[in-house]
Amino acid sequence: MAGWGGIADTGFSGVPPEVQAQVEAYMDEGPPEVAEVPPPFSHSDYDRQVFSMRHFLRPFSAALIGVFLLVALEAVLSQAGPVLLQTTIDDGVLAGDRTLVVTMGLIFGLLVPASIGVGILKTMSAGRVGATIMAKLRVALFSHFQRLGVEYYANERPGRLLSRMTSDLEPLQQLFQQGLVQLAVQGVTLVAITIVLFALNPLLAVITLVVVVPGTLLMSLWYRHQAQLAQIRVRDAIANVLAHLQESLAGIRIVTAHNRRERVVVEHQNEAGEYLDANDRTAFLNGVYGPGAEAMGPLSQMILLVIGGALVLDGRVTIGELSAFLLYVAAFFAPITELVGLYNVYQQGRASVVKLREVFATEPSVVESPDAYGLPAVKGHIRLDGVTFGYDDDAPVVADVNLEFMPGETIAVVGPTGAGKSTIAKLLNRFYDPRVGTVTIDGHDLTQVTIESLRSQIGVVPQEPFLFAGSIRDNLMLGCRGVDDEVLIDACRQVGLGRLLERLPDGLDTPCHERGVSLSAGERQLLALARAFLSQPRVLVLDEATSSLDLRTEQAVEAALDVVLAGRTAVMIAHRLQTTMRADRIVVIADGGVAESGTRAELIAADGYFARMWAAGAPVAHGLDGSASS
Repeated sequence: MAGWGGIADTGFSGVPPEVQAQVEAYMDEGPPEVAEVPPPFSHSDYDRQVFSMRHFLRPFSAALIGVFLLVALEAVLSQAGPVLLQTTIDDGVLAGDRTLVVTMGLIFGLLVPASIGVGILKTMSAGRVGATIMAKLRVALFSHFQRLGVEYYANERPGRLLSRMTSDLEPLQQLFQQGLVQLAVQGVTLVAITIVLFALNPLLAVITLVVVVPGTLLMSLWYRHQAQLAQIRVRDAIANVLAHLQESLAGIRIVTAHNRRERVVVEHQNEAGEYLDANDRTAFLNGVYGPGAEAMGPLSQMILLVIGGALVLDGRVTIGELSAFLLYVAAFFAPITELVGLYNVYQQGRASVVKLREVFATEPSVVESPDAYGLPAVKGHIRLDGVTFGYDDDAPVVADVNLEFMPGETIAVVGPTGAGKSTIAKLLNRFYDPRVGTVTIDGHDLTQVTIESLRSQIGVVPQEPFLFAGSIRDNLMLGCRGVDDEVLIDACRQVGLGRLLERLPDGLDTPCHERGVSLSAGERQLLALARAFLSQPRVLVLDEATSSLDLRTEQAVEAALDVVLAGRTAVMIAHRLQTTMRADRIVVIADGGVAESGTRAELIAADGYFARMWAAGAPVAHGLDGSASS
C-alpha cells in the first residue's frame, strides 16, 4: 500500500471529493468488506444446486454492483473527450470564441485525474472482490472433496483431482479478478459509445453498425463454439499431465528399481504432446478470430470517412461532428478488440466451470441423513444383520453376513485374500453403506447417526499408516485437541515410542516428513497406535496393522496393542496367525460369508477352515488349502 501513499497524500486535481474520500479510506483502513459466506462443512447440509458462475456469484451481488457502478462512472468520464472536441471545434474554433476553447480545455483537464481516481478505486475494489470469490470457491471445492466417499478416490487419479484445484481454478481466478471487470468496462464503454454515435448522427451510426455487427457476430458465434470445445480439451490434457506427474513422482522408487525412467519420460512426453496439440488448436482459433475482428475497424473508418466527407460537403454534417464521430468510431473498436481477447479468457473460465460442475455434481456415496442424531457414548456392541455389499452392484464381496461383537471383545477376522475381511472393516467405520442389511453399534443404525459422532468413537489403524508433513506432535494430535505434552509423551511411552522421542533431536517438535518417510515402518505403525490411543475410541479397527512388519518390530507393535486394546471392542483384520493369538474370538470369512466363528481352541477342535490353516502354519491370507490365493 505504500506505493499509493503519495497519490493519496497529494490528492487529485478535479477528483470528486466523495471519490477521493473513498480512496483515502481504502489507503487507511484497507478494502471494504464484501459478502463472505464461508461454507460450513457438513455431510448432509450443503448446496446441491448445479454449479454455475451465476449461482456462485449471487452472494457477492452487492459488491459486484458497486464495482460495476464504478466501471460505468469511469467509462463516462473517459469517453467525454470527443464530445468536448466537437463543441470546441464547432462552437469555439470556427466561431472564434476563445473563452469557450479555454473552458473546454479546463474541463478536459479536470476529467483526466477524475477518471484516474475512479479507476484506482475500481481496480482495488475489483481485486478484493475477485480474491474473496476465489477463496470461497477453493474452500467449497476442497470441502466437497472431503465430503466424497472413499470409492471416489479409488476411481480417480490423484493428479486429475489436483488439476481441479490448480489448473482448473487458474482461468477462473483470471476471470474473476480481471476478466469480469474488463468485460464490464469494455461492455459499458461500447454501449456508451453506441448511444453517443446515434446522438451525433443516426445515419452514420446505422452505417457503422451495418458494416461492423453482422461480420463480427458471425465470427463470434463460430469462435464461441470452437473455442469452448478447444478449452475443454486443454483442461483434460493438463489434467492428464498432472496425473502422470503425480503418479510418477509418488512411485519414483518403483520406477527406479524397475529401470523405467526412460519409459515414463516417453509417456510424459506423449501427455505433454497432447497438451501442446490442444493449445495449438486454441492458438489457431485466436489467430483467426483476433485479426479478423480487428480488421473491421479500419474498414469501417475508411467507409465512414468517404461517406462522412460527402455529408460535410453537402452541409449535412459539421467538421466537428465528423471529427468527433471518427474519434468515437476508433474508440468503438478498441472495446471490441479488448473483448476479443477477453472472450478467450471467458471461454477458458467456462471450460473450467464445466469441469468443476462435474465434481460438484458428484454425490457422496455415504450420505448423512438430514435427521441424523449424534451417537451417544457407546459400549461397543456391534451387529451386522443380513449385510450384503459389493463395490460393483453385480458382484457382491460379502453376502448375507450376520455377526455380533460384544463390548470389550477382541475379534480376529481371518480368511483368504479377497474374501471380504477389509470390506467388513470399512462397513464398521461407514466408509461404505451395505447394499442390503444393517450395521449397528449398541442398537444404533450407523446410517441414522451423524458421521462425525460415529467416527469420533471408532479408531482405525491401517496396514500402512499415513503420516502428514508436520511435527510428531501434529501427527499425534490428529484425532484429539487440547492435549498437553505430558499426555502425549506418556502415550508414546505406553506404546513403546519412548526411546524414539529421546533419540529425536527436537522431541515432539521433530519434523515428520510426508508419509513418514524419515521413520521406519515399525515407528510409523507405533505412532499410528499412539494416535489411536490418544483419541480414546470405544471401538478400534486394525486392518492388517502388522502384516508388513518384521518379526521383531511386530513384537513391539503387539506389545503396544495390549495397551491400546484394553477395555475396547477391537476388530483385527488378521494377515498372520500370530495376530489371532490375543483374540477372544476368531471369525473366518470365506466365499463371501462367515465360514465359522469361535475361539481358537474351538475352531481347531472343529477341524474346519481355520484348523487346516493352523495345521499348515500358513499366513491366513493364503488360500484355505495352504496355497497362495490370487
